[in-house]
Amino acid sequence: MKLTLVPLKAENITMFKRDMQKAFQYGYEKECGPSDELILPEEDIDESLNAKSAEAYQAVINGEVFGGAVITVNNETHHNHLDFLFIKVGCQGSGVGQELWKAIENLHPETKVWETFTPYFEKRNIHFYVNKCGFHIVEFYNPLHPEPDMPETVGGMAAEEGDYFFRFEKNMNCKS
Repeated sequence: MKLTLVPLKAENITMFKRDMQKAFQYGYEKECGPSDELILPEEDIDESLNAKSAEAYQAVINGEVFGGAVITVNNETHHNHLDFLFIKVGCQGSGVGQELWKAIENLHPETKVWETFTPYFEKRNIHFYVNKCGFHIVEFYNPLHPEPDMPETVGGMAAEEGDYFFRFEKNMNCKS
């Protein structure tokens, strides 16, 4: 499989957001059951896409889009953040996510530390980040240890539902 990272173009943003929302909704409903509530509001995606130093990419294989990612790059500290990574519904479990992550790492070899977050119920994400990508869980946010900058809603959920998150880091100087 030859995956190519293609910078997100303006004409592809609507489909990119829709595919990301479907993937996140699918993951939530697979673990928690059907929901009428949108798990990943468009505003959350827009906030990430419009952030200073944000980069967005589509994962393309043989001309077909399989997923994408949004990252934030800090060229001063080289402590970078994976905001979103998604694989289109129906394409998960095929190794595309791992290839996508490797391509992002290769795109930014100067990175010292990568950081990302995922909700506690996302067992597939936890497995992916820890066992496939080499991240380590470094913090567990919960009511007894709240995330200091917790907004009123998290991924479309009220804070009391969405405040159980893992924070992951991958130290690139200590390959696992």
